[in-house]
Amino acid sequence: MTTSLATLALAGCSTPTRDRGNDPGSMLLADGYEPDSLNPLLGYAHAGAAKFYDGLMSFDGNGSLLPALAAEPPQSTPDARSWTVKLRRGVTFHDGTPFDAEDVVATYRAAIDPAYASTVSSDYAMLADVTAVDAHTVRFDLNIPYAPWPARMVLGIVPKEKLAEPAPLTDSELNTAPVGTGPYRLVEWRQGERMVWEGNPDHWDGKPRIGRITVVFATDDNTRAQRVQAGEFDGTVLPPLLADRLGGNGYRTVHHRTADYRSITLPSEHPVTGDPAIRMALNHAANREGMLQALLGGHGKPAYTPMPPSMERFHEPTARFDFDRQRAERILDDAGWRPGSDGVRRRGGQRARFTLMYFADDSLRKQLARAFASDAAAVGVEVRIAGVDRTAAAERIGTDAIVLGSGNPLDPDLQMYSGLHSSVIGTGTYNNPARYRNARVDEALDGGRRALDPAERARFYKQAQKAFVADPGLVYLAFIDHSYVLRTGVWTGYEPVVEPHTHGTTWGPWWNVEDWKPAR
Repeated sequence: MTTSLATLALAGCSTPTRDRGNDPGSMLLADGYEPDSLNPLLGYAHAGAAKFYDGLMSFDGNGSLLPALAAEPPQSTPDARSWTVKLRRGVTFHDGTPFDAEDVVATYRAAIDPAYASTVSSDYAMLADVTAVDAHTVRFDLNIPYAPWPARMVLGIVPKEKLAEPAPLTDSELNTAPVGTGPYRLVEWRQGERMVWEGNPDHWDGKPRIGRITVVFATDDNTRAQRVQAGEFDGTVLPPLLADRLGGNGYRTVHHRTADYRSITLPSEHPVTGDPAIRMALNHAANREGMLQALLGGHGKPAYTPMPPSMERFHEPTARFDFDRQRAERILDDAGWRPGSDGVRRRGGQRARFTLMYFADDSLRKQLARAFASDAAAVGVEVRIAGVDRTAAAERIGTDAIVLGSGNPLDPDLQMYSGLHSSVIGTGTYNNPARYRNARVDEALDGGRRALDPAERARFYKQAQKAFVADPGLVYLAFIDHSYVLRTGVWTGYEPVVEPHTHGTTWGPWWNVEDWKPAR
Protein backbone atom coordinates (compact mmCIF):
# COMPACT_ATOMS: atom_id res chain seq x y z
CA MET A 1 0.00 0.00 0.00
CA THR A 2 2.86 2.40 0.71
CA THR A 3 4.84 1.56 -2.41
CA SER A 4 6.09 4.70 -4.06
CA LEU A 5 4.37 5.42 -7.32
CA ALA A 6 7.76 6.03 -8.84
CA THR A 7 8.63 2.40 -8.35
CA LEU A 8 5.47 0.96 -9.82
CA ALA A 9 5.80 -1.17 -12.86
CA LEU A 10 3.63 -0.36 -15.83
CA ALA A 11 0.74 -2.79 -16.10
CA GLY A 12 -0.35 -4.44 -19.32
CA CYS A 13 -3.44 -2.84 -20.85
CA SER A 14 -5.98 -4.57 -23.04
CA THR A 15 -8.83 -2.20 -22.26
CA PRO A 16 -9.99 0.99 -23.96
CA THR A 17 -8.24 4.23 -23.09
CA ARG A 18 -10.35 7.33 -22.69
CA ASP A 19 -9.84 10.01 -25.30
CA ARG A 20 -9.90 12.71 -22.67
CA GLY A 21 -12.22 15.64 -23.10
CA ASN A 22 -13.79 14.51 -26.37
CA ASP A 23 -16.86 12.75 -25.02
CA PRO A 24 -18.23 13.86 -21.66
CA GLY A 25 -21.14 11.52 -22.35
CA SER A 26 -18.96 8.53 -21.49
CA MET A 27 -16.83 7.58 -18.50
CA LEU A 28 -14.07 5.04 -17.88
CA LEU A 29 -13.65 3.81 -14.31
CA ALA A 30 -11.53 1.15 -12.61
CA ASP A 31 -12.61 -1.06 -9.73
CA GLY A 32 -10.62 -3.41 -7.54
CA TYR A 33 -13.56 -5.71 -6.91
CA GLU A 34 -15.67 -7.58 -9.45
CA PRO A 35 -19.04 -8.93 -8.30
CA ASP A 36 -19.67 -12.66 -8.50
CA SER A 37 -23.33 -12.13 -9.37
CA LEU A 38 -25.57 -9.23 -10.45
CA ASN A 39 -28.66 -10.74 -8.84
CA PRO A 40 -30.00 -8.67 -5.90
CA LEU A 41 -31.41 -11.83 -4.33
CA LEU A 42 -27.86 -13.15 -4.15
CA GLY A 43 -26.59 -10.02 -2.46
CA TYR A 44 -25.76 -7.69 -5.35
CA ALA A 45 -25.99 -4.07 -4.17
CA HIS A 46 -27.89 -5.11 -1.05
CA ALA A 47 -27.27 -1.66 0.45
CA GLY A 48 -28.77 0.13 -2.55
CA ALA A 49 -27.20 2.21 -5.33
CA ALA A 50 -27.65 -0.70 -7.76
CA LYS A 51 -27.28 0.83 -11.19
CA PHE A 52 -29.27 -1.90 -12.94
CA TYR A 53 -32.11 -2.03 -10.42
CA ASP A 54 -34.33 0.24 -8.40
CA GLY A 55 -35.67 -0.56 -4.97
CA LEU A 56 -38.93 0.71 -3.59
CA MET A 57 -36.81 3.17 -1.62
CA SER A 58 -33.39 4.68 -2.29
CA PHE A 59 -30.65 6.19 -0.14
CA ASP A 60 -30.22 9.97 -0.25
CA GLY A 61 -26.52 9.75 0.59
CA ASN A 62 -26.84 11.08 4.13
CA GLY A 63 -28.70 8.43 6.08
CA SER A 64 -32.25 9.13 4.88
CA LEU A 65 -34.52 7.26 2.49
CA LEU A 66 -36.42 8.58 -0.52
CA PRO A 67 -39.16 6.91 -2.60
CA ALA A 68 -37.87 5.28 -5.79
CA LEU A 69 -40.26 2.66 -7.21
CA ALA A 70 -42.53 3.64 -4.33
CA ALA A 71 -44.67 6.62 -5.31
CA GLU A 72 -44.59 7.99 -1.77
CA PRO A 73 -43.18 7.04 1.66
CA PRO A 74 -44.58 3.72 2.97
CA GLN A 75 -47.39 3.86 5.53
CA SER A 76 -47.41 1.59 8.58
CA THR A 77 -49.97 0.48 11.10
CA PRO A 78 -49.41 1.94 14.60
CA ASP A 79 -47.61 -1.22 15.73
CA ALA A 80 -45.28 -1.19 12.66
CA ARG A 81 -46.24 -4.76 11.79
CA SER A 82 -47.92 -3.95 8.48
CA TRP A 83 -46.57 -1.58 5.81
CA THR A 84 -48.44 -0.44 2.72
CA VAL A 85 -46.66 1.00 -0.31
CA LYS A 86 -48.16 2.82 -3.27
CA LEU A 87 -46.12 2.11 -6.42
CA ARG A 88 -44.90 4.43 -9.12
CA ARG A 89 -46.86 4.05 -12.36
CA GLY A 90 -45.63 3.92 -15.94
CA VAL A 91 -42.34 2.17 -15.10
CA THR A 92 -40.90 -0.54 -17.36
CA PHE A 93 -38.08 -3.05 -16.99
CA HIS A 94 -35.11 -3.04 -19.35
CA ASP A 95 -36.79 -5.74 -21.45
CA GLY A 96 -39.86 -3.55 -21.93
CA THR A 97 -42.20 -5.43 -19.61
CA PRO A 98 -44.28 -3.24 -17.29
CA PHE A 99 -43.52 -2.99 -13.57
CA ASP A 100 -46.37 -3.62 -11.12
CA ALA A 101 -47.19 -5.00 -7.69
CA GLU A 102 -46.75 -8.63 -8.71
CA ASP A 103 -43.06 -7.97 -9.43
CA VAL A 104 -42.60 -6.67 -5.88
CA VAL A 105 -44.46 -9.65 -4.44
CA ALA A 106 -42.39 -12.12 -6.49
CA THR A 107 -39.08 -10.49 -5.48
CA TYR A 108 -39.76 -10.40 -1.75
CA ARG A 109 -41.33 -13.85 -1.65
CA ALA A 110 -38.26 -15.25 -3.40
CA ALA A 111 -36.12 -13.56 -0.75
CA ILE A 112 -37.78 -15.56 2.03
CA ASP A 113 -38.77 -18.79 0.23
CA PRO A 114 -36.13 -21.49 0.95
CA ALA A 115 -36.78 -22.97 -2.51
CA TYR A 116 -34.87 -20.03 -4.07
CA ALA A 117 -31.94 -20.28 -1.64
CA SER A 118 -31.54 -16.52 -1.57
CA THR A 119 -28.40 -15.41 0.28
CA VAL A 120 -30.21 -12.36 1.67
CA SER A 121 -33.00 -14.39 3.31
CA SER A 122 -31.75 -13.76 6.87
CA ASP A 123 -32.12 -9.99 6.30
CA TYR A 124 -35.85 -10.52 5.77
CA ALA A 125 -36.56 -12.97 8.60
CA MET A 126 -39.17 -10.55 9.99
CA LEU A 127 -41.24 -10.70 6.76
CA ALA A 128 -44.27 -12.98 7.16
CA ASP A 129 -45.91 -12.25 3.80
CA VAL A 130 -46.22 -9.72 1.01
CA THR A 131 -49.41 -9.29 -1.02
CA ALA A 132 -50.64 -7.21 -3.94
CA VAL A 133 -53.55 -5.07 -2.72
CA ASP A 134 -54.07 -3.99 -6.33
CA ALA A 135 -51.85 -3.56 -9.40
CA HIS A 136 -50.12 -0.53 -7.87
CA THR A 137 -50.25 -1.18 -4.12
CA VAL A 138 -48.34 -3.70 -1.99
CA ARG A 139 -48.70 -4.65 1.66
CA PHE A 140 -45.93 -6.18 3.75
CA ASP A 141 -46.97 -8.10 6.88
CA LEU A 142 -44.25 -8.66 9.46
CA ASN A 143 -44.01 -11.17 12.29
CA ILE A 144 -42.67 -8.54 14.72
CA PRO A 145 -43.06 -4.78 15.16
CA TYR A 146 -40.20 -3.46 13.02
CA ALA A 147 -39.74 0.28 12.71
CA PRO A 148 -36.73 0.12 10.33
CA TRP A 149 -38.62 -1.84 7.66
CA PRO A 150 -38.28 0.98 5.03
CA ALA A 151 -34.51 0.43 5.14
CA ARG A 152 -35.21 -3.12 3.88
CA MET A 153 -36.97 -1.64 0.84
CA VAL A 154 -33.77 -0.79 -1.07
CA LEU A 155 -33.76 -4.38 -2.37
CA GLY A 156 -33.65 -4.31 -6.20
CA ILE A 157 -36.93 -5.41 -7.80
CA VAL A 158 -36.73 -8.01 -10.57
CA PRO A 159 -39.45 -9.12 -13.06
CA LYS A 160 -41.80 -11.78 -11.79
CA GLU A 161 -41.18 -13.79 -14.97
CA LYS A 162 -37.55 -14.33 -13.88
CA LEU A 163 -38.76 -15.94 -10.65
CA ALA A 164 -41.53 -18.12 -12.07
CA GLU A 165 -39.77 -21.35 -11.16
CA PRO A 166 -39.10 -21.85 -7.43
CA ALA A 167 -35.56 -23.13 -7.80
CA PRO A 168 -32.15 -22.16 -6.34
CA LEU A 169 -30.95 -18.88 -7.82
CA THR A 170 -27.44 -20.11 -8.47
CA ASP A 171 -28.44 -20.81 -12.08
CA SER A 172 -30.60 -17.70 -12.58
CA GLU A 173 -29.96 -15.76 -15.78
CA LEU A 174 -30.13 -12.59 -13.67
CA ASN A 175 -26.74 -13.48 -12.23
CA THR A 176 -24.99 -12.38 -15.43
CA ALA A 177 -27.77 -10.66 -17.41
CA PRO A 178 -29.58 -8.29 -15.03
CA VAL A 179 -33.07 -7.06 -15.89
CA GLY A 180 -34.21 -4.25 -13.66
CA THR A 181 -35.74 -0.80 -13.91
CA GLY A 182 -32.52 1.02 -12.97
CA PRO A 183 -30.89 4.02 -14.68
CA TYR A 184 -28.33 1.83 -16.45
CA ARG A 185 -28.57 -1.48 -18.24
CA LEU A 186 -25.74 -3.92 -18.77
CA VAL A 187 -24.64 -4.23 -22.40
CA GLU A 188 -21.40 -6.17 -21.93
CA TRP A 189 -19.61 -8.12 -19.20
CA ARG A 190 -16.27 -9.71 -20.01
CA GLN A 191 -15.72 -11.39 -16.67
CA GLY A 192 -12.29 -10.72 -15.26
CA GLU A 193 -11.85 -7.76 -17.58
CA ARG A 194 -14.59 -5.17 -17.85
CA MET A 195 -18.29 -4.27 -17.72
CA VAL A 196 -20.13 -1.73 -19.90
CA TRP A 197 -23.26 0.11 -18.76
CA GLU A 198 -25.60 2.03 -21.04
CA GLY A 199 -28.05 4.71 -19.91
CA ASN A 200 -31.65 3.55 -19.74
CA PRO A 201 -33.57 5.88 -22.12
CA ASP A 202 -36.87 4.91 -20.52
CA HIS A 203 -35.89 5.38 -16.88
CA TRP A 204 -38.72 6.91 -14.84
CA ASP A 205 -36.36 9.67 -13.61
CA GLY A 206 -35.01 10.48 -17.05
CA LYS A 207 -32.15 9.17 -19.19
CA PRO A 208 -28.70 9.65 -17.57
CA ARG A 209 -26.63 12.39 -19.23
CA ILE A 210 -23.57 10.15 -19.01
CA GLY A 211 -24.85 7.53 -21.40
CA ARG A 212 -22.03 5.00 -21.32
CA ILE A 213 -19.84 3.89 -18.43
CA THR A 214 -17.09 1.30 -18.74
CA VAL A 215 -15.78 -0.30 -15.55
CA VAL A 216 -12.40 -2.03 -15.84
CA PHE A 217 -11.55 -4.61 -13.17
CA ALA A 218 -7.99 -4.42 -11.85
CA THR A 219 -7.56 -6.03 -8.44
CA ASP A 220 -4.09 -4.69 -7.68
CA ASP A 221 -4.18 -1.27 -5.99
CA ASN A 222 -0.84 -0.16 -7.35
CA THR A 223 -1.80 -1.13 -10.88
CA ARG A 224 -4.93 1.01 -10.74
CA ALA A 225 -2.94 3.91 -9.31
CA GLN A 226 -0.37 3.62 -12.07
CA ARG A 227 -3.03 3.63 -14.77
CA VAL A 228 -4.78 6.64 -13.24
CA GLN A 229 -1.47 8.46 -13.11
CA ALA A 230 -1.08 7.72 -16.81
CA GLY A 231 -4.46 9.37 -17.43
CA GLU A 232 -6.21 6.17 -18.51
CA PHE A 233 -9.13 6.20 -16.06
CA ASP A 234 -11.63 8.85 -15.02
CA GLY A 235 -11.63 7.53 -11.48
CA THR A 236 -11.00 4.60 -9.16
CA VAL A 237 -11.05 3.47 -5.53
CA LEU A 238 -7.71 3.23 -3.72
CA PRO A 239 -6.28 2.81 -0.22
CA PRO A 240 -6.15 6.27 1.40
CA LEU A 241 -2.39 6.82 1.43
CA LEU A 242 -2.13 5.86 -2.22
CA ALA A 243 -5.11 8.04 -3.12
CA ASP A 244 -3.53 11.02 -1.36
CA ARG A 245 -0.56 10.81 -3.70
CA LEU A 246 -2.64 11.13 -6.85
CA GLY A 247 -4.47 14.41 -6.27
CA GLY A 248 -3.67 17.18 -8.79
CA ASN A 249 -2.83 17.01 -12.48
CA GLY A 250 -6.49 16.87 -13.44
CA TYR A 251 -7.56 14.58 -10.60
CA ARG A 252 -9.12 15.15 -7.20
CA THR A 253 -8.81 12.89 -4.14
CA VAL A 254 -11.86 12.51 -1.91
CA HIS A 255 -12.33 10.58 1.33
CA HIS A 256 -15.86 9.53 2.30
CA ARG A 257 -17.05 8.86 5.85
CA THR A 258 -18.52 5.41 6.33
CA ALA A 259 -20.17 2.92 8.67
CA ASP A 260 -17.66 0.37 7.33
CA TYR A 261 -15.71 -1.23 10.15
CA ARG A 262 -12.75 -3.56 10.20
CA SER A 263 -12.73 -6.00 13.08
CA ILE A 264 -10.93 -9.11 14.26
CA THR A 265 -13.30 -12.01 14.88
CA LEU A 266 -12.47 -14.25 17.84
CA PRO A 267 -14.09 -17.69 17.35
CA SER A 268 -15.94 -18.67 20.51
CA GLU A 269 -15.12 -22.36 20.26
CA HIS A 270 -11.36 -21.88 19.93
CA PRO A 271 -9.46 -22.67 23.17
CA VAL A 272 -7.62 -19.32 23.02
CA THR A 273 -9.91 -16.84 21.27
CA GLY A 274 -12.93 -18.18 23.14
CA ASP A 275 -11.44 -17.24 26.50
CA PRO A 276 -13.00 -14.02 27.93
CA ALA A 277 -9.67 -12.87 29.38
CA ILE A 278 -7.91 -13.18 26.01
CA ARG A 279 -10.71 -11.23 24.35
CA MET A 280 -10.65 -8.41 26.87
CA ALA A 281 -6.85 -8.24 26.88
CA LEU A 282 -6.63 -8.04 23.09
CA ASN A 283 -9.12 -5.18 23.08
CA HIS A 284 -6.83 -3.22 25.43
CA ALA A 285 -3.67 -4.27 23.57
CA ALA A 286 -4.80 -3.00 20.15
CA ASN A 287 -3.32 0.40 19.30
CA ARG A 288 -6.21 1.63 17.17
CA GLU A 289 -5.01 5.23 16.85
CA GLY A 290 -1.59 4.02 15.78
CA MET A 291 -3.14 1.88 13.05
CA LEU A 292 -5.27 4.76 11.84
CA GLN A 293 -2.31 7.07 11.49
CA ALA A 294 0.17 4.57 10.08
CA LEU A 295 -2.11 2.66 7.71
CA LEU A 296 -4.92 5.08 6.87
CA GLY A 297 -3.17 8.44 7.10
CA GLY A 298 -5.75 9.42 9.71
CA HIS A 299 -8.65 8.80 7.31
CA GLY A 300 -11.02 6.99 9.66
CA LYS A 301 -12.13 6.67 13.26
CA PRO A 302 -11.21 4.15 15.95
CA ALA A 303 -13.85 1.47 16.49
CA TYR A 304 -14.70 -0.23 19.78
CA THR A 305 -18.18 -1.48 18.85
CA PRO A 306 -19.93 -1.71 15.45
CA MET A 307 -21.70 1.64 15.96
CA PRO A 308 -19.83 4.49 14.21
CA PRO A 309 -19.73 8.07 15.54
CA SER A 310 -21.42 9.13 12.28
CA MET A 311 -24.66 7.49 13.55
CA GLU A 312 -24.70 10.09 16.29
CA ARG A 313 -28.09 9.43 17.91
CA PHE A 314 -27.25 5.78 18.45
CA HIS A 315 -23.54 6.00 19.26
CA GLU A 316 -22.46 5.47 22.89
CA PRO A 317 -19.17 7.37 23.37
CA THR A 318 -18.36 5.73 26.73
CA ALA A 319 -18.38 2.24 25.16
CA ARG A 320 -14.67 2.02 24.42
CA PHE A 321 -11.39 0.34 25.36
CA ASP A 322 -8.34 2.34 26.41
CA PHE A 323 -5.08 1.36 24.74
CA ASP A 324 -3.30 0.02 27.84
CA ARG A 325 -0.79 -2.81 27.47
CA GLN A 326 -0.09 -3.05 31.19
CA ARG A 327 -3.78 -3.54 31.86
CA ALA A 328 -3.92 -6.20 29.15
CA GLU A 329 -1.01 -8.03 30.76
CA ARG A 330 -2.66 -7.91 34.20
CA ILE A 331 -5.86 -9.37 32.78
CA LEU A 332 -3.90 -12.25 31.25
CA ASP A 333 -1.84 -12.78 34.43
CA ASP A 334 -4.99 -12.89 36.57
CA ALA A 335 -6.54 -15.46 34.20
CA GLY A 336 -3.53 -17.77 34.54
CA TRP A 337 -1.88 -17.08 31.18
CA ARG A 338 1.83 -17.05 32.10
CA PRO A 339 4.68 -15.91 29.81
CA GLY A 340 6.86 -18.74 28.49
CA SER A 341 10.60 -18.60 27.82
CA ASP A 342 9.88 -17.37 24.27
CA GLY A 343 7.55 -14.63 25.47
CA VAL A 344 4.35 -16.41 24.41
CA ARG A 345 1.94 -17.07 27.24
CA ARG A 346 0.64 -20.50 28.23
CA ARG A 347 -2.07 -21.82 30.51
CA GLY A 348 -1.90 -25.48 31.38
CA GLY A 349 -0.79 -27.11 28.15
CA GLN A 350 -2.38 -24.46 25.94
CA ARG A 351 -0.17 -22.00 24.12
CA ALA A 352 -1.73 -18.52 23.55
CA ARG A 353 -1.69 -18.77 19.78
CA PHE A 354 -4.23 -18.54 16.96
CA THR A 355 -4.43 -17.93 13.23
CA LEU A 356 -5.78 -14.70 11.75
CA MET A 357 -6.95 -14.80 8.12
CA TYR A 358 -7.22 -11.89 5.71
CA PHE A 359 -8.28 -11.72 2.06
CA ALA A 360 -5.04 -12.05 0.12
CA ASP A 361 -6.11 -9.48 -2.51
CA ASP A 362 -6.90 -6.78 0.08
CA SER A 363 -3.78 -4.83 1.00
CA LEU A 364 -5.42 -2.85 3.81
CA ARG A 365 -6.69 -5.97 5.59
CA LYS A 366 -3.21 -7.44 5.32
CA GLN A 367 -1.72 -4.33 6.92
CA LEU A 368 -4.31 -4.40 9.72
CA ALA A 369 -3.65 -8.09 10.34
CA ARG A 370 0.07 -7.41 10.68
CA ALA A 371 -0.46 -4.47 13.02
CA PHE A 372 -2.89 -6.42 15.22
CA ALA A 373 -0.51 -9.40 15.39
CA SER A 374 2.28 -7.06 16.47
CA ASP A 375 0.14 -5.55 19.23
CA ALA A 376 -0.93 -9.02 20.42
CA ALA A 377 2.68 -10.21 20.51
CA ALA A 378 3.56 -7.28 22.75
CA VAL A 379 1.36 -8.78 25.51
CA GLY A 380 2.37 -12.39 24.88
CA VAL A 381 -0.26 -13.66 22.43
CA GLU A 382 1.01 -15.21 19.21
CA VAL A 383 -1.08 -14.44 16.11
CA ARG A 384 -0.15 -16.14 12.88
CA ILE A 385 -1.52 -14.28 9.88
CA ALA A 386 -2.60 -16.04 6.70
CA GLY A 387 -3.66 -14.56 3.36
CA VAL A 388 -6.49 -16.65 1.90
CA ASP A 389 -9.04 -16.45 -0.90
CA ARG A 390 -12.70 -15.99 -0.08
CA THR A 391 -13.60 -19.64 -0.56
CA ALA A 392 -10.98 -20.79 1.92
CA ALA A 393 -12.00 -18.07 4.36
CA ALA A 394 -15.62 -19.23 4.30
CA GLU A 395 -14.58 -22.78 5.07
CA ARG A 396 -12.40 -21.79 8.05
CA ILE A 397 -14.30 -18.79 9.44
CA GLY A 398 -15.82 -20.69 12.37
CA THR A 399 -12.48 -21.89 13.70
CA ASP A 400 -9.90 -19.29 12.64
CA ALA A 401 -10.06 -15.54 13.23
CA ILE A 402 -10.47 -13.20 10.25
CA VAL A 403 -10.19 -9.49 9.47
CA LEU A 404 -13.87 -8.79 8.86
CA GLY A 405 -15.55 -5.79 7.25
CA SER A 406 -19.19 -4.77 7.32
CA GLY A 407 -21.50 -1.83 7.94
CA ASN A 408 -24.67 -0.10 6.77
CA PRO A 409 -25.54 3.45 7.88
CA LEU A 410 -29.23 3.23 6.99
CA ASP A 411 -30.29 2.02 10.44
CA PRO A 412 -28.66 0.73 13.67
CA ASP A 413 -30.51 -2.56 13.28
CA LEU A 414 -28.77 -3.14 9.95
CA GLN A 415 -25.47 -2.04 11.49
CA MET A 416 -25.44 -4.32 14.55
CA TYR A 417 -27.91 -7.20 14.49
CA SER A 418 -26.37 -9.58 11.95
CA GLY A 419 -22.91 -9.15 13.41
CA LEU A 420 -23.63 -9.72 17.09
CA HIS A 421 -27.01 -11.35 17.74
CA SER A 422 -26.82 -15.05 18.61
CA SER A 423 -29.98 -15.89 16.64
CA VAL A 424 -28.22 -15.32 13.30
CA ILE A 425 -25.50 -17.90 13.95
CA GLY A 426 -25.55 -20.33 11.05
CA THR A 427 -27.80 -18.21 8.83
CA GLY A 428 -25.02 -16.96 6.54
CA THR A 429 -21.25 -17.13 6.22
CA TYR A 430 -20.63 -13.66 7.59
CA ASN A 431 -23.53 -13.48 10.06
CA ASN A 432 -21.92 -13.54 13.52
CA PRO A 433 -19.25 -15.90 12.16
CA ALA A 434 -17.38 -16.23 15.47
CA ARG A 435 -20.58 -17.42 17.19
CA TYR A 436 -20.58 -14.67 19.82
CA ARG A 437 -23.25 -15.08 22.47
CA ASN A 438 -24.14 -12.39 24.99
CA ALA A 439 -27.65 -12.41 26.46
CA ARG A 440 -27.51 -8.70 27.39
CA VAL A 441 -26.49 -7.75 23.86
CA ASP A 442 -29.23 -9.97 22.41
CA GLU A 443 -31.85 -8.43 24.67
CA ALA A 444 -30.87 -4.87 23.80
CA LEU A 445 -30.72 -5.56 20.04
CA ASP A 446 -34.14 -7.21 20.16
CA GLY A 447 -35.49 -4.21 22.05
CA GLY A 448 -34.00 -1.82 19.48
CA ARG A 449 -35.52 -3.54 16.48
CA ARG A 450 -38.97 -3.83 18.09
CA ALA A 451 -39.19 -0.34 19.67
CA LEU A 452 -41.08 2.32 17.74
CA ASP A 453 -40.06 5.49 19.59
CA PRO A 454 -36.76 6.86 18.23
CA ALA A 455 -35.50 7.86 21.67
CA GLU A 456 -36.28 4.41 23.05
CA ARG A 457 -34.49 2.79 20.13
CA ALA A 458 -31.42 4.92 20.82
CA ARG A 459 -31.40 3.79 24.47
CA PHE A 460 -31.49 0.14 23.46
CA TYR A 461 -28.58 0.48 21.02
CA LYS A 462 -26.50 2.34 23.58
CA GLN A 463 -27.23 -0.46 26.06
CA ALA A 464 -26.08 -3.00 23.50
CA GLN A 465 -22.76 -1.18 23.06
CA LYS A 466 -22.18 -1.02 26.82
CA ALA A 467 -23.00 -4.71 27.19
CA PHE A 468 -20.57 -5.56 24.40
CA VAL A 469 -17.57 -3.75 25.89
CA ALA A 470 -18.23 -5.47 29.24
CA ASP A 471 -17.88 -8.85 27.52
CA PRO A 472 -16.40 -8.39 24.05
CA GLY A 473 -16.44 -11.12 21.44
CA LEU A 474 -14.45 -9.33 18.73
CA VAL A 475 -11.86 -6.59 18.46
CA TYR A 476 -13.29 -3.73 16.42
CA LEU A 477 -10.38 -1.73 15.04
CA ALA A 478 -11.52 1.13 12.84
CA PHE A 479 -14.23 2.72 10.76
CA ILE A 480 -12.33 3.29 7.57
CA ASP A 481 -12.91 6.18 5.21
CA HIS A 482 -13.30 5.14 1.58
CA SER A 483 -10.86 6.94 -0.70
CA TYR A 484 -11.15 7.73 -4.38
CA VAL A 485 -9.55 9.74 -7.14
CA LEU A 486 -11.71 11.22 -9.87
CA ARG A 487 -11.07 13.35 -12.91
CA THR A 488 -11.95 17.04 -12.54
CA GLY A 489 -13.40 19.58 -14.94
CA VAL A 490 -15.40 17.19 -17.15
CA TRP A 491 -18.62 16.66 -15.15
CA THR A 492 -20.71 18.26 -12.41
CA GLY A 493 -22.89 16.47 -9.88
CA TYR A 494 -20.45 15.02 -7.34
CA GLU A 495 -21.91 14.90 -3.82
CA PRO A 496 -20.12 13.40 -0.79
CA VAL A 497 -21.89 10.46 0.82
CA VAL A 498 -21.74 8.40 4.01
CA GLU A 499 -21.08 4.92 2.69
CA PRO A 500 -21.85 1.34 3.74
CA HIS A 501 -19.28 -1.44 3.60
CA THR A 502 -20.09 -1.90 -0.07
CA HIS A 503 -18.09 0.55 -2.15
CA GLY A 504 -16.18 0.90 -5.37
CA THR A 505 -17.74 2.16 -8.58
CA THR A 506 -21.41 1.70 -7.66
CA TRP A 507 -20.93 3.76 -4.48
CA GLY A 508 -18.15 6.26 -3.97
CA PRO A 509 -18.30 9.50 -5.95
CA TRP A 510 -20.47 7.69 -8.49
CA TRP A 511 -23.31 6.72 -6.15
CA ASN A 512 -25.49 9.30 -7.99
CA VAL A 513 -23.72 9.27 -11.38
CA GLU A 514 -27.09 9.02 -13.11
CA ASP A 515 -27.63 12.64 -12.02
CA TRP A 516 -24.25 13.94 -13.26
CA LYS A 517 -23.98 16.29 -16.22
CA PRO A 518 -21.20 17.38 -18.58
CA ALA A 519 -19.50 20.49 -17.20
CA ARG A 520 -19.96 22.27 -20.53
